Amino acid sequence: MKSISINGTKRAAQSKQETKKLRAEGMVPCVLYGGSEQVHFSTPVLALKNLVYTPNAYTVELNVDGKVYKAIMKDIQFHAVTDRIQHIDFLELNEEKEVSMHVPVKVSGNAPGVRAGGLLINKLRKLKISALPKHLPDHIEVKIDNLNIGDDIRVRDIELEGVELLDSPSSVITAVKTTRVVAAAAEPAPAAAAAPAAAAAAAPAKDEKKK
Repeated sequence: MKSISINGTKRAAQSKQETKKLRAEGMVPCVLYGGSEQVHFSTPVLALKNLVYTPNAYTVELNVDGKVYKAIMKDIQFHAVTDRIQHIDFLELNEEKEVSMHVPVKVSGNAPGVRAGGLLINKLRKLKISALPKHLPDHIEVKIDNLNIGDDIRVRDIELEGVELLDSPSSVITAVKTTRVVAAAAEPAPAAAAAPAAAAAAAPAKDEKKK
């Protein structure tokens, strides 16, 4: 998985007053846990832009006062009114321990069902996985080259070496649905359907004349 580097400075105190002051200065209070020590630090809000405001997933190289930690973003809090970042939790990675996180879904290929007039519907944009850090993928590729109208791809259809998918196996990731145009084309024309019925109704009348 691709990585982003972020620099931080240790926080001397964790009081509400100190936290409020940091935010007023354009800093975001953060905490790193999961390793041998818990590290409280702050980083400029602008340094988090490429990590937070993106559909991609990244590991993070945290440089806190010269000491580097490898981590992932585990939780984030936004202000209820301004939507500004209030706090971020980072989980330190251990190469021997599995970690869970969400990674984006990347749909590739051309579905025959779409070429036939169907509509491709992507229902899951991200999937939750569990894996060792070395097996964390940048994304999960879903190939749709064999999808016809009415077909779908579910979580149970995806297999990745060293990666466990945590979403419900029956959850639909992407599907090709029929459209009104396709449905209308499949219905028989009214005139064609009425002709056999009219012929059948006229047949008894001819038989009566012969009698």
